[in-house]
Amino acid sequence: MDSNATTPGGFFLQGFFEFPHLRPMLFLLLLAVHLATLSGNVLILVAVASVPSRPPMLLFLCQLSAIELCYTLVVVPRSLVDLTLPARARGSPISFLGCAVQMQMFVALGGAECFLLAAMAYDRYVAICHPLRYAAVVTPGLCARLALACCLGGLAVSVGLAAAVFHLPFCGSRLLVHFFCDITALLHLACTRSYADELPLLGACLVLLLLPSLLILSSYGAIAAALRRLRSTGGRRKAASTCASHLAVTFLHYGCATFMYVRPKASYAPRLDRTVALVYTNVTPLLYPLIYSLRNREITTAIHKVLGRLQLDRARGRGLC
Repeated sequence: MDSNATTPGGFFLQGFFEFPHLRPMLFLLLLAVHLATLSGNVLILVAVASVPSRPPMLLFLCQLSAIELCYTLVVVPRSLVDLTLPARARGSPISFLGCAVQMQMFVALGGAECFLLAAMAYDRYVAICHPLRYAAVVTPGLCARLALACCLGGLAVSVGLAAAVFHLPFCGSRLLVHFFCDITALLHLACTRSYADELPLLGACLVLLLLPSLLILSSYGAIAAALRRLRSTGGRRKAASTCASHLAVTFLHYGCATFMYVRPKASYAPRLDRTVALVYTNVTPLLYPLIYSLRNREITTAIHKVLGRLQLDRARGRGLC
């Protein structure tokens, strides 16, 4: 072990302290995106809750919005607070436990989303390949069990990964060139340079990325085969359109996660990774509600009803005044 290895005293998040002139503009931009993300996901949750009979896909979409809501709350509020603080040479301090909890929650929510996207692909597979059995197979009870399994799966992997990462000795200044406690930044700070240190991350990637992606690919392989057998062009187009929003979200989520975590530690580029993380922790959660609200007729109808009810209540309130 390196003689300069740190004890569990904490870390420093560099954030964007080296850009003092850009920080006010970045704060306003991130605040606007964060508020829009919160509003979009809360609107979807309220819209789904207002639907009397909820199809399984709406239940999955409700859980996806809840995950995205928590996902942004784990990272963004702390980043916004740091942007308001005066510039510090060593960055913003974060305790050892606080860093571990933030990383664990971030991985747990990201992992739950990976599993949930696989469950949603299975839902589309049953709906398109076995439409007559759909109501009997994809029941509310099954949806609840799948939702619980997604959360527990993400939680189990995140706890194991956090325990493995935070057992490593950390060297030097304890300065993370990042705005939150990301896995790659922490591994880069570890004293040891053995490939064995990357095995927990590799194992987590296999469970959270490879396994769900294989399930998604097999589901869409069966869907593609079923669509080829359809003689009606209109029916084929309608069936494919029900998968478009899920595919878009899947490509965004897995694309960002693969770029960030499926690569050796030697290729870590702190400032580039920080910029990419800024996008996938702020922009992609904002895009998900937009994608589903534009492509899903049921959620669009539910959102219109909620907004119409709000406008009606506001008009009644003015009338009483």
